[in-house]
This record gives sequence, C-alpha cells and structure tokens, in this order.
Amino acid sequence: MKFSFGKSLSKAFKAQKKISRLVEKAFKAPQRKPIRARPTSPPKTVLVETAGFGSNPGRLIMKSFVPATRLPKNPALVVLLHGCRQSPDSLDVATGFSVLAKERRFVLLYPEQRRANNAQGCFNWFRPSAVARDRGEVLSVKQMIEHACERHRIDRSRIFVAGLSAGGAMTGALVASYPHLFAGAAIIAGMPFGSARDAMSAMRAMKLGATPPPGGWGKPVTELTPQATSWPALTVWQGMDDRIVNRTNALACVAQWLEVRGIDESRGRLEEKPWGRLQSWKVAGELKVALYLVRNIGHGLPIKKRTTSTRRSEDPFVLSAEISAPAELMWLWGLAKHRA
Repeated sequence: MKFSFGKSLSKAFKAQKKISRLVEKAFKAPQRKPIRARPTSPPKTVLVETAGFGSNPGRLIMKSFVPATRLPKNPALVVLLHGCRQSPDSLDVATGFSVLAKERRFVLLYPEQRRANNAQGCFNWFRPSAVARDRGEVLSVKQMIEHACERHRIDRSRIFVAGLSAGGAMTGALVASYPHLFAGAAIIAGMPFGSARDAMSAMRAMKLGATPPPGGWGKPVTELTPQATSWPALTVWQGMDDRIVNRTNALACVAQWLEVRGIDESRGRLEEKPWGRLQSWKVAGELKVALYLVRNIGHGLPIKKRTTSTRRSEDPFVLSAEISAPAELMWLWGLAKHRA
C-alpha cells in the first residue's frame, strides 16, 4: 500500500501560495486619486487596544477611540472594519473618523485582523467557520461590541457598522448574523453574504461577479437568522472604476437586502448626482436600502479632498471623490444635523 501524503501536502502548499499571490496582485492594482499626505512624520495613533473583551474565537484585536471630552449619558457606537492590507490606524488617519467621533461625541470601535489569521490582513469573510453565527470572527466582533456597550453605557438603539472591501463583506455577515444589534450599516466595495466558501471562489467572485445561490440572494441571510423581523437601514457603496471588486457584486448586495426585506427592486428611486448615481428604496418614507455608485474612483472609500487635514496619511484605498462617505454616513445615521 502506497501513501501520497507528501504529494498532497505539497499540492496544498502550492495552492495556498498561489492564492496569496493572487490576493496580493489584486490589491496592488493602481487606484485613482488617493488622498496624499504632506511630507511630515507619521501621525501618532489615537486608537487604544483592549484585551480581555471575551473568548475571542476569531483571534481578532480590539481597538477603539473614546473622545476625551465628556460623552453623552448614552453615546452612539460606530464600528468600522478595515480592508485587506490596511489597519485600523491607517484607515482612521486617512478618513478622520476619530475626528468625527470627537466632534459628534460617539465611541469608535475598530476590530483588527491578525496576519496570523490571514497573510494579507483580510477578514475571512469567505470562510464559513469565520462568519457562522456565534462562531469565529463575527462572534469576536460581537463580543467587542458588547464590551464597549457595557463599558461606555452605549445607547443600544444607536449602534452602526461600516466596512471597506473584506471589511465590507464582513459587515454583511455581521448584519446577517445579528440584525437586531445595528441601527444602520454600510458595505463599501464589499461582497454579498454567502458569495464564497473559500479563497479561490472568493477571488473568482470578486473578479467576475458572484453567482446567485439557489433560491436567490436573500436565502443565505434568512436561513442564518429565520427569526429576524427587523433589519437596519443599509447602504452599498461602489466605485464605478473598481477593478478589484466587480460592480455586479454591489448590485448583488442590493438584491440580497431587498429580498430579505421583501422589497420590489422596481420601487427604487434613481437620482443622478454630481458625484455619480444614487438609487434608494424607502418604505413609508423611511430609507431601507440605498446604492451609491461613485464616479471616477476605483476600489476604496470615497472622501472629499477638502476634508483632509495634517493628520491624514496616504492610503491607497481611501480615494478622492465628490462625495465623502464618512460625512454622508454621519447624516444618514443621525450623528450630524445637516447633510455635508
């Protein structure tokens, strides 16, 4: 009897290296109009790491920002998930979310992926074990949220979540698993929940567009949380020139959450904007789902140039545009009185 464990193991290592190279190549694609920093020393991080927030089955890192000024009695909580080859610190410096937290007096939470979990620093949105309800990385993030809620007396009716790229895909997984937890969510250059089961299928779906599962895009969500009766308002953001995540994935995200809510796609309102195209679906005047298609940007989070400051650093996935996603989300989530 002959055993071929050596050959099988060799093939597995080769496949793993190939996947890693594909991911690295994809995220080295040139981006348009990145926000560039002035030639100064690297900005000092304002985020603080917290240990011992729970059992942490996903082995993630918890970082947060709490304004030094006195918080309201029950502040809001904003959860932000970074993309591949990013860190919470780089994303925060580039977007200025901690500045907004200080101005608007809310608590900011940044889950962080470890390189030991993913060589490219991506959240493992494509691994069923990482996004299964009450398991893996989604449970780690939920534990971080619970810890922040208890420590800062968060208003549980004002918890919001947003993510970029792999973080956007993980945002969809969090909303699918814990819809009652969030009042609003934003998937930025992300993927629909249930669109991949491993790294290879994830890369294929990102490049070519995810294939709808049997039963439609809503099925993976409703099967995960069949008891859910309410869902947070959700926005999907996509650069029209994105060469890393195919635009059809943004349409799939929209289709997914419209199906979950039982909203007919034809009921949407389409508006042409100076920055691109906005399509929104409302019920009784209340926003349920919206799609932001942003012109002249590739794969990343849009932000207006004029919102830059000396704290901002270069980040290839935070892109100059005619609309600022952070500012728009502040208004949508009721954390700003006026639309920027």
